Amino acid sequence: MGKYNFDEQINRYNTSSLKWDFNLERGKQKDILPFWVADMDFKLPNEILNPLSKKLNEGIFGYSECSSNYYNAVSNWFNTHYGINVSKENIIVTPSVIFSICTLIRILTKENDSILISEPVYYPFKESITINNRKTIISNLVIENDKYVIDYKEFEKKIIDNNVKLYILCNPHNPVGRVWDKLELGKIIDICKRNDVFIISDEIHADFIYNKEFFSIGLFDYDKKVIVSAPTKTFNIPGLKISNTIIYDKTLYKKYKIELDKIGYSQQSFFGLYATIYAYSYGEEWLKELKEYIYNNIIYIEKYLKDKLPKIKLIKPEGTYLIWLDFKKYNLTDKKIDDLIINKAKLWFDSGLIFGESGSNYQRINVATSRILIDKMLDSLYKTFKDL
Repeated sequence: MGKYNFDEQINRYNTSSLKWDFNLERGKQKDILPFWVADMDFKLPNEILNPLSKKLNEGIFGYSECSSNYYNAVSNWFNTHYGINVSKENIIVTPSVIFSICTLIRILTKENDSILISEPVYYPFKESITINNRKTIISNLVIENDKYVIDYKEFEKKIIDNNVKLYILCNPHNPVGRVWDKLELGKIIDICKRNDVFIISDEIHADFIYNKEFFSIGLFDYDKKVIVSAPTKTFNIPGLKISNTIIYDKTLYKKYKIELDKIGYSQQSFFGLYATIYAYSYGEEWLKELKEYIYNNIIYIEKYLKDKLPKIKLIKPEGTYLIWLDFKKYNLTDKKIDDLIINKAKLWFDSGLIFGESGSNYQRINVATSRILIDKMLDSLYKTFKDL
């Protein structure tokens, strides 16, 4: 037994939770268990909650601005955990990673420019490209030896054929769980260098790595790169609206600041700033136990599927708290799989198709929840698919 109780059941209904409270608005029934959107069902530890509560009790929530404590906390975390040097002069604080990606798209490209993504991938990437009137170019990941990899020849061909200006990298990759190794990242950078392609690296899941080393793009010698990250996945605080954009190029840094002025964004979330400071300063022990709990959930699910539902194949993640399940052996349409999961199993997953056409017959599941709910989910899956 560890110090923290991740088996604790917390009722999240009637808390304005997107994950739990908005089933009906999204066409789902109220009795469906949600395993979709990537937020966790775990409460923050007292090491973070107590100083936050003290701030709450002070009772004044005026305009807030980043202090040296904030920049130091972020810098120390990036240096300690990812091995990269980040200073105040590199950090721009924004409400979310997708906010930052959209902002960077407008700065780095023009309307109708081509932007490359590797599907299946986090669907807001494509939405961000489309809403800003850019062209989405897709280089599909391929599976080799039960692991997703990049087809580098096809990757570069897509860049050349479409005059791609920007590549949005996902590392660790959501939803397939790859943590790109040093050699793979080096190949991506070499191709982008040859073709003058800028890289945005979404590293928001970087603190969830299992039995592998994480390499940030910040470790590589390439000027045309930006890191977008946040403590929100790591410490389950997305509702506090805080993220960090790491920009090494001074000219781009200035352009980004001007773009923020254009859209009227200035002061940051009061609680977002303090939650980041306290989480990065006092959350290490909790995070260590949390990752162990989540990884045990993954191993538990893997064994269950092998023993009782062998037609469902788990693409074992190297990172993130999301798993990618392959339902192809059932020879069912995506619509039928979704229907069975929602209306018979009474579960809410993310249909693989929303991550791109290559996600057909897959489902993404958030396993950052209690073992009790994992058991309920597996039992429902078994009852629904055991005779198919």
